[in-house]
Amino acid sequence: MSAAPPASVRVRAPGKINVFLEVGDVQDDGYHELATAFQAVSLYEEMTATPADDITLSVTAKGPVDIGGVPTDDRNLAVRAARLLAQTAGIDRGAHLSIRKAVPVAGGMGGGSADAAAALVACDALWGLGMPMSELARLAARLGADVPFALLGGTAVGTGRGDELSPALARGRFDWVLVPNDEGMSTPVVYGELDAHRRRHAVDIGPAPRVPAVDPDVLHALRQGDAEMLAQTLRNDLQAPALHLRPDLARVLERGESSGALAGIVSGSGPTLAFLTADESSAIDLQVTLSAAGLVALHVHGPVPGARVV
Repeated sequence: MSAAPPASVRVRAPGKINVFLEVGDVQDDGYHELATAFQAVSLYEEMTATPADDITLSVTAKGPVDIGGVPTDDRNLAVRAARLLAQTAGIDRGAHLSIRKAVPVAGGMGGGSADAAAALVACDALWGLGMPMSELARLAARLGADVPFALLGGTAVGTGRGDELSPALARGRFDWVLVPNDEGMSTPVVYGELDAHRRRHAVDIGPAPRVPAVDPDVLHALRQGDAEMLAQTLRNDLQAPALHLRPDLARVLERGESSGALAGIVSGSGPTLAFLTADESSAIDLQVTLSAAGLVALHVHGPVPGARVV
């Protein structure tokens, strides 16, 4: 006799910070070739999956997260992940997915991708499929560029659209202070602004990199666990267009960097800002300073594992 399916499965999946992001030219299909270094951080989406007749979803917030714009139907990446898993396994199963969101919505930290990765892991366990991680990763890549990393976690280099991953060694712990923003940003709009910026300044900046590559100094800093070295090499090609669209973010970046951060960076396509600090104590001090200034400030650390049953 096979074991009875579990009554519920609880999974948590981390948000991410792009500590390096170089963007190539826009391709014929509208996408960009990327070279990025991801770090998974200790701000988690929590998902509980329970048996149900169909695949359904409910969402609640943990902390200062606005979930008003989060769909709960097939537009949600977690629902699509569960349906894709069932279709691939050739089964007719349902699940109710209850998400407790802590990663900012449309904040450049891959919260939706983390939800999709969590759904793959949770439904695989709930339905007793036992799919190998390599197969889950293949499905993750079909769902979105950031989903494979949310599954893997840790630190990794991403190429192609960011979904072709190679794990990267990162020693020690890096402490960050995140400043989310109530007003989310559209990733396609930010990429569109980058393309427009490059067209406007083609003579000044030259062509965009044809084959983007992660700076070796970034990988060296991660291997050494050296926050000061990493601070010198942080890069995000989407930062300039994000700040052009949202000048208010630049003022917060300046405040964080003048209040003790080693460096600040726009996370992904924004608007979340990530401030790298020297150590845990420095991060707590910065968190207190920014909170006293009326900002929402969250202390997190990385790297942490990807989507896992807990």
